Amino acid sequence: MKLATLRQGGRDGTLVVVDNALERCVCPRGIAPTLQAALDDWAATEPLLRGVGNRLELGEAAGAEPFDASDCAAPLPRAYQFADGSAFVNHVELARRARGAEMPPGFWSDPLMYQGLSDPLLGPHDDIALADAGWGIDFEAEVAVVLDDVPMGVTQAEAFRHIKLIMLCNDVSLRNLVPGEVAKGFGFYQSKPASAYSPVAVTPDALGEAWDGARLRRPLVSHVNGREIGRPNAGVDMVFGFPELIAHAARTRRLGAGTIVGSGTVSNKDRRAGSSCLAEVRAIETIEHGAPRTPFLQFGDKVRIEMMAATGASIFGAIEQRVVRYG
Repeated sequence: MKLATLRQGGRDGTLVVVDNALERCVCPRGIAPTLQAALDDWAATEPLLRGVGNRLELGEAAGAEPFDASDCAAPLPRAYQFADGSAFVNHVELARRARGAEMPPGFWSDPLMYQGLSDPLLGPHDDIALADAGWGIDFEAEVAVVLDDVPMGVTQAEAFRHIKLIMLCNDVSLRNLVPGEVAKGFGFYQSKPASAYSPVAVTPDALGEAWDGARLRRPLVSHVNGREIGRPNAGVDMVFGFPELIAHAARTRRLGAGTIVGSGTVSNKDRRAGSSCLAEVRAIETIEHGAPRTPFLQFGDKVRIEMMAATGASIFGAIEQRVVRYG
């Protein structure tokens, strides 16, 4: 089942069920007005939404309309929480090696995680609007999961049951602001503006063999201005699976329905796969050539992030954004 949120009906938009081909959608009237409302009572709403989805696939859903990703907000236009991990430790190792920093052994056994901006969340075609290109604007292609209510202290063995939806994320980062913030010892804030999400969020069962309960085993493809930056496999070299990330996040707190947990930048050890952010491209250039050669994003640049099924069809639809000057 695939779900999206259209920009109508208020700040939280209007929930629609989308067909597998991303061509048609229908509003599930009387079931849930928004995705957050559906998640708040998922046990009751999920089978009803699935019934709508089945009728849509059969061409029997009343009120079905063409689906246009440009009409979409983020699946959750605002969320109660966004916890972003760094599960692809290869990415962290490259970044640290490029600046001559040691890799703490604990990074391989205990996940890194920060609490990011969750209101607002950008739609798939929203501009990346920022005031200064000198901040070092970068994209980060990630996989993210959406949870129902998770109890504090949930085990890894139980955590996977709380994953209700999966989507793609562009976790925008301002690289030149990161060092000053990290030096204060209090984490990211100004260096992590609003992230964007794929047009649709997908239930795990709809991903077939690509989803193993912990990892999404498909290449995540990123382009800047039409040039491919990378297509690393999101199921390869992911040191911490989503159940581990969820258990880590819930160690000392409960996670409310609608919480988003991100994978961090998808990164493979095989450099032929390319990268999912420009910072990693620059780190590899520094390691190999002594200095970075690729600039960060500039005003007017366009970013595209997408994942394809084995058939070649887009699974989540594409995140397509343009970098613009704010104001």
